[in-house]
Amino acid sequence: MSFTAPPSSRLKAASLPHLWLPYCQMKTAPYPAEAVSTKDSTITLSNSQKLIDGIASWWTACHGYNHPHLQAALIEQAQKMPHIMFGGMIHEPAARLSERLSQILPGDLNHVFFTDSGSVAMEVAAKIALQFHLNRGEKTRSKLLSFRGGYHGDTLMMMSICDPEEGMHSLFGQTLPKQVLADIPKTSADLKNLRMLLEKDSTQIAAMIIEPLVQGAGGMIFHDAEILKNLRNLCDEFGILLILDEVFTGFGRTGTMFAYEQANIVPDIIALSKALTGGTMPLAATIAREHVYQTFLSDNPNHALMHGPTFMANPLACAVANASLDLFEKEPRLQQVQHIEKQLLKELEPCRALPHVKDVRVKGAIGVVELDAIKDSARLNKAFIEKNVWIRPFRNIIYLTPAFTIKTDELSMLTSAIYDVLETNLL
Repeated sequence: MSFTAPPSSRLKAASLPHLWLPYCQMKTAPYPAEAVSTKDSTITLSNSQKLIDGIASWWTACHGYNHPHLQAALIEQAQKMPHIMFGGMIHEPAARLSERLSQILPGDLNHVFFTDSGSVAMEVAAKIALQFHLNRGEKTRSKLLSFRGGYHGDTLMMMSICDPEEGMHSLFGQTLPKQVLADIPKTSADLKNLRMLLEKDSTQIAAMIIEPLVQGAGGMIFHDAEILKNLRNLCDEFGILLILDEVFTGFGRTGTMFAYEQANIVPDIIALSKALTGGTMPLAATIAREHVYQTFLSDNPNHALMHGPTFMANPLACAVANASLDLFEKEPRLQQVQHIEKQLLKELEPCRALPHVKDVRVKGAIGVVELDAIKDSARLNKAFIEKNVWIRPFRNIIYLTPAFTIKTDELSMLTSAIYDVLETNLL
């Protein structure tokens, strides 16, 4: 059965017979584009139109689509063992991946717990932090501190630490557990306020959680590496664990393999996903330092981490993740990010002079044009498709997070499309 939409501007997503799509009101959302194949940085639609992908499938396809090394690893593993439960059994792809992640992560982030999505990886990180204190007999530390502008996923606990003013999860305000929200300390006054908050409430706080350098889905908001140093110092002073959500920023996106490297710190727990498998398979990892892991080793069975997703450490996903790490070792990914950054800085800057543009900013392979507001993102999305590019605005931003392997002329198509669409004032 084909679900290709007939040529009607009035057709809505609700006309789909069975699919329930993410992040949209099905009754009013336009009928979605139908992808049939991918290659490198190109998506081919059911009508044979080809789009240059500017967001690498929600920032995952860092090597581009259909990389032969990833495909070969997937096929080889599928022929051996596509899946096996991880309870009471292990397998070589997971063991090798855990070792390699431990080796490339600076510091003693040595203990890897696999899950299948970034949100769940963050749930496990929060659970570890809370139980870390419980296992030590600190029963008052039951809250998490997060920051305005942050986004950490759509599961229940993660909704409770996302920015409540963002609005997407405000409907559940009466249901969610109450956490601690603060401003990212970008000024000395902010830092003083955060210190005062911790002096008052630190014995209630188990962990401090932040997306390092770039708050992604909260609006692609940037902050300096020095801020992470300040947070690390505060966590050490007040006995709070520092959790870094690198689901978006990990694996080269900000210019270093992991964003926190730019601050020369080590978090207590880190969560990874998105580009972990090069955009090929669902996989995530929560990785803890030695002193965190040690608190779970006990003769008391209640001190164990009682968590275990059915498809955790899926062999197919682990095999592809290992292949993705091969590519980071053998191909010049971080140099490619540097080239992308330079091109984005040059080619997005003219947008700054356009009406309704508040800011233009670039960090690594992330380019952002922030607007006063976007009233109709679907209309903008349609305009980009007409220019043969796939760009999906959200909130008040238009952004690019392309594959690191994107060609120079393809990236120029994306930046030109942004300028041209904004110049026609389609907001």
